[in-house]
Amino acid sequence: MSEAIDRGITVREIAAVDQPIDVAPETTAAFVGRALRGPLDTPVLVKNFGDFRRRFGDVWTRSSLGPAVRQFFEHGGRQLYVVRVANNARGAMLCLPAEGSAMILRAVDPGSTERVRAAVDFDGIDPADDERFNLTLQRVDPTSGTIVDQEIHSGVSYKSGSPDFVGQQLQDSLIARLEKPYPKHRPEATVADGNRYDPAWVEAVQDGTDGVELSDYDLVGSRTRGAGIFALDQVDDFDVLYLPPPGKGVDAGPAAILAAEMYCRRRGAMLIVDPPAAWRTPDEALAGIRASGYASPNLLSYFPRIRDRSAIDGNAPEARPAGAAIAGLLCKLDRTHGAWQPMDTDGIVLRAPLTPAVSLDEEDADVLVRSGLNVILRGSGGRAQLTGSRTLARGSETHRMFKDLPVRRLCLRIVSTIDAATRWAVFEKPDARLTARIRGQVLTYLECLFDLGAFVSNDFLVECDAGVSQRTDLQRHGITVLLVFHPQGCRAPISLTLHQTVAGCRVASTAFAPVRSICA
Repeated sequence: MSEAIDRGITVREIAAVDQPIDVAPETTAAFVGRALRGPLDTPVLVKNFGDFRRRFGDVWTRSSLGPAVRQFFEHGGRQLYVVRVANNARGAMLCLPAEGSAMILRAVDPGSTERVRAAVDFDGIDPADDERFNLTLQRVDPTSGTIVDQEIHSGVSYKSGSPDFVGQQLQDSLIARLEKPYPKHRPEATVADGNRYDPAWVEAVQDGTDGVELSDYDLVGSRTRGAGIFALDQVDDFDVLYLPPPGKGVDAGPAAILAAEMYCRRRGAMLIVDPPAAWRTPDEALAGIRASGYASPNLLSYFPRIRDRSAIDGNAPEARPAGAAIAGLLCKLDRTHGAWQPMDTDGIVLRAPLTPAVSLDEEDADVLVRSGLNVILRGSGGRAQLTGSRTLARGSETHRMFKDLPVRRLCLRIVSTIDAATRWAVFEKPDARLTARIRGQVLTYLECLFDLGAFVSNDFLVECDAGVSQRTDLQRHGITVLLVFHPQGCRAPISLTLHQTVAGCRVASTAFAPVRSICA
């Protein structure tokens, strides 16, 4: 998995040839929301809450992203991609004097706490050259004052027709861009109190702004621009997507949920959906989920919300979403027990101060689970626990075996893992030897999963066609891998077909057929 995401440039790593397939890769989540600062529409991998605070700022009362990230790590998550989005936010502005004109710079990352500064010097510039200069840019942590990022652009020109034009050089900057009107003269050196040997910094003359509350369309973004959820196209793999509430008292709406579900379906990930704050009783939850029309094996939802008993403000604790905690628990479950295990496995519980916002009896819980809503109940040890392990694959004969969350997640994990481990094969000569190598690699992987308890039996099938069939459309069709296996908790074996191509891996329309003959 690539951890280096640089403004639209993705470093994609391909597994080494014939390497054993990792049976238990770390589950990775992705959150999309609003933050105080940080890059927009750029996935940033954080591995603890401290990483998030350093890059995106502290918990912010106008955003639920910070608390969601903290909740994720408190419940066992270890790898999280954070995508910052904003609505009409603006970056800080700097003005560098230029003999009666000015060179105007605008911070790339918007936000009221985004601190950038600039300095100009002429070191190494010919004294007779009144065109070129050196520009240093810095991003500074507003709390500690430490330098977070620095860029030095040497020998740049203020003239727009020059090949060294500063505006062109700053097109790749991660800190600031040049704005019009362009300066009519070279910017002056920045010095303190007129002492040319004592450099100073030009600070912002206009702070950035945080914008207004997010809409569904800010969360969804644009595939063309790689914004919103589509910014995750820059990362190789992720397993769980969660959209924290976009504003105080505002839930993610149907437009965001449906777009995110379609995106997760394409990427082979699960989407966690919070219950609306308006659902306060089991009857309201049942009526609400039926009216929503949500029906997808890639959707995971729950009821009720939670309360944090440790919050002391003189009032009853507010009911809060638990989607981020569930994402963290899924990561913990996969690491300690396996994706094929149910959510009510021993040890997979919410942290002690959290309790269900609504008390439910067993009868109510059973009805909700049958409708596709997992239920948060107080467990025997007093800790709240998710019960049910269901997806929202409702009313679909095609997806009936994926009503069970462990079955669906195991299949998604198998597809994504085999995909990542066999990408090398599309660059090899297609022949019988390559077919045998891929088949052996995948068989060994499935045998390891069987040893860990993922399958009912080791009576599984792996067939591979890496050019042996001499298809005329081999380049488009790619390398085909047919799998048949019987997951724990599933009433019948599952068959799926993977086509590995240079353009990526796709699962055929017959992917999850319950009998082998359909996929033959």
